[in-house]
Amino acid sequence: MSSNESPSTLKAAIDSATGYVQSGIAAVTGNTADQAKAEEYKNKGATESDLSHSAVKAGPFAVSSTGVLAKDNSDRTEGQWDQTIGSTKEAIGNLVGSENLKQQGRDQNAQGQAKEAKGQLSDLGKGVSDRVQGAVGSAVSGLTGDREEQAKYNNIHDEGKTRQRGVEVELDKQASAERK
Repeated sequence: MSSNESPSTLKAAIDSATGYVQSGIAAVTGNTADQAKAEEYKNKGATESDLSHSAVKAGPFAVSSTGVLAKDNSDRTEGQWDQTIGSTKEAIGNLVGSENLKQQGRDQNAQGQAKEAKGQLSDLGKGVSDRVQGAVGSAVSGLTGDREEQAKYNNIHDEGKTRQRGVEVELDKQASAERK
């Protein structure tokens, strides 16, 4: 798993659950200090969850809230480029009245969308695979006491998580654009 400085979905869930348990205890005992502690755990869990799921896209890279960088699959970048060129061709075809150029643009745009989707699927699969490999490798290394190996697997996990979150950012953006 990730280091303690890195936001973790599991840690966020544990902190939230702890907050709810603490809140239940406070409800039974009527202790305001317990209630305040419960709210603190719940807020901490919500913040960790938000950070754990955040990533920013910067060109062909995804950057996590902890600064981990993951490069996109080349199919994603090439697909986006094909979509841009295809849309431009289609617009120029509309402007000059060329059905042939419009159709070429539509075709290139569709090919770009398919290529980008293929790259997203590849990055999503690699992200999940890296997260699992990193988590398992880190756990085994932690049990054997090999801190250097554990750090290596933590990095694999974190890069996989960033890659996965980068795809999710793009998919959310695409879904928002389609809703408009």
